[in-house]
Amino acid sequence: MATRLYIDADLAVGLSLALPDDAFRHWVQVLRARLGDRVVLFNGRGGEYAATLKELNRRDATVLIDSHADVDRESALQLMLAQAVSKGDRMDYTLQKAVELGVSVIQPLISERSVVKLDAERWDKKIEHWQGVVIAACEQSGRTRVPRLLPVLKLAGWLEQPLDTGSKLSLAPTATAAFRDIPRQTSACLLVGPEGGLSDAEIAHSERCGFSSVRLGPRVLRTETAGVAALSAMQALWGDLG
Repeated sequence: MATRLYIDADLAVGLSLALPDDAFRHWVQVLRARLGDRVVLFNGRGGEYAATLKELNRRDATVLIDSHADVDRESALQLMLAQAVSKGDRMDYTLQKAVELGVSVIQPLISERSVVKLDAERWDKKIEHWQGVVIAACEQSGRTRVPRLLPVLKLAGWLEQPLDTGSKLSLAPTATAAFRDIPRQTSACLLVGPEGGLSDAEIAHSERCGFSSVRLGPRVLRTETAGVAALSAMQALWGDLG
């Protein structure tokens, strides 16, 4: 697949566009693009645009958009991942793979056993970093729409909010139901706990709020693996994998 760059701007055939700094660094400085090289641009609003590098200077570059392709690689299965924040690069991994698996909304959560504790300013920086992870995963995977990354919320308060989704599922190793037992869905929300999992009280709270506990199998998975494995199973059963 050709290099793809996310550009947060209106795009159109015939437009001459100066590359934003982050796109310039990635394509020109890191990937060593040269005059005449081709690139695919997308702005997250559907479709993608082929462009040619027409001007190249030490600190900036300009591309000319010459065609538009009305491609759609988004999953018809609308998936929301409600992921308790995990430590270090575990959360990055989860977000990256969730985007590759077609998730459309990501809700980071703080639960009783969450080990990441930051002040408001540092949470804002964390969200900015995660947004970069999400965009990079869209560039790599060929997605034409960028999933919504919501602000971090406390799990207890979030559970009380109404959700416009189909099945509401919570991963729990003690559950008896499996994904194959659930009827085919067109949309679903998946709740995944942090290191150490959700507490018994949180599982009970989620069930009172309409979530059904479900298990993946006989083995206990790490938090960065559990959500990815569950999303894969959901896409294989109800979506576009397989």
